[in-house]
Amino acid sequence: MSDRFPPGFLWGAATSAYQIEGAVAEGGRTPSIWDTFSHTPGRTADGDTGDVAVDHYHRMREDVALMAELGLTSYRFSVSWSRVQPTGRGPAVQLGLDFYRRLVDELLDHNIAPALTLYHWDLPQELEDAGGWPARDTACRFAEYAALVGAALGDRVERWITLNEPWCSAFLGYGSGVHAPGRTEPGSSLRAAHHLNLAHGEATSALRAAMPARNQIAVSLNSAVARPRSQDPADLAAARRIDDLANGVFHGPMLHGTYPEHLFADTASVTDWAFVHDGDLRAIHQPLDALGLNYYTTSLVSAAGPDRADGRADGHGTSTHSPWPGAASVAFHQPPGERTAMGWAIDPSGLYDLLLRYTEEAPGLPLLVTENGAACDDKPGPDGAVHDPDRIRYLRDHLAVVRRAMEAGADVRGYYLWSLMDNFEWSYGYGKRFGAVYVDYETLARTPKSSAHWYAELARTGELPEG
Repeated sequence: MSDRFPPGFLWGAATSAYQIEGAVAEGGRTPSIWDTFSHTPGRTADGDTGDVAVDHYHRMREDVALMAELGLTSYRFSVSWSRVQPTGRGPAVQLGLDFYRRLVDELLDHNIAPALTLYHWDLPQELEDAGGWPARDTACRFAEYAALVGAALGDRVERWITLNEPWCSAFLGYGSGVHAPGRTEPGSSLRAAHHLNLAHGEATSALRAAMPARNQIAVSLNSAVARPRSQDPADLAAARRIDDLANGVFHGPMLHGTYPEHLFADTASVTDWAFVHDGDLRAIHQPLDALGLNYYTTSLVSAAGPDRADGRADGHGTSTHSPWPGAASVAFHQPPGERTAMGWAIDPSGLYDLLLRYTEEAPGLPLLVTENGAACDDKPGPDGAVHDPDRIRYLRDHLAVVRRAMEAGADVRGYYLWSLMDNFEWSYGYGKRFGAVYVDYETLARTPKSSAHWYAELARTGELPEG
């Protein structure tokens, strides 16, 4: 197998608005659900918020210059909905759009292709107050927002992503409550999932109407690799149930125009799915130009039993409420092997399996790895340099399986490292570092880690350096 990637392969890094921008009350921006959530006592580690984050709003040109130094050919960022459309409805605020216009122009001036994500979890608080994602109207509002951004930036941005990880928005936000808005309502989490699907479909149509036909539209899913602990039929059934809740609930309607066969029966104790209206599946099932996959780890599941000693070891935070509606019969177990600082098992084979799975499920649809990376306990050494050999090994091993999947027929067009730089890691605050660039949270100085230099060499040559 060759370790060389083809010419034109996108070498990118990714971020999201609330995690890096700061400037939460500038330019007309109003609170999002993450502003509210992070300011609620007990919701985030040490009470951390994204008020300043890493101040990308004011340091954008410095950050783009850093991307260029690292040889990135693409940069995936998200737009803050409440910066562009503060109430989640009505006309856009031009000051908000101007920030993203400047960002896009700066990227293009450095020959870095922008990849714009419309939604990375920061719903305007006014829309949450009106019901949030469990309310059908939110999908309509999202389509209008998509049209505004598409009209403003579609002439210069060719790569678009509607939603990032809608599973987290629905099930961590409205099921377990470990993400904003922090609600713990199993039925609402499934309503939210459906309306996120609908938002994706309606936004895709709105973008196509507002932008040049050359532009490419994708969605980024954090599809799980749920492995049964044994080949016992009960464990196989548990893995299938989790696969439907993690994957099929989104890719079923988006890619195939239908929900998984068993999903409605599995969740009948939670909801009757009456919120699915005639025509919804047609609206959701829009042609895509690519599918984005975010991958970090695998899950190990079994039928629940008396030996369920490790609780719900699903890697999705601590809560007495489950993010898996209708799955009380399933136990999650800690997979064996080495772990990242998040406690997530390191298993590159899961990414290989995922890429081949979608190659088979959606033949002809190009794939992008829109997030992959590791949290490590990074610290500057006496000389000020930040060495992170564990991250380099993680990246090399995962990129090796990307290349192997391509050899096996997967049409992978690009890879986006998560994350460009250390940032606000949601409910974990600033305690977990995923960045290739170290950020001193006192001074906000940026220092590329060893992994950043390693990745820059990969972007330059297209060939995997030694780890």
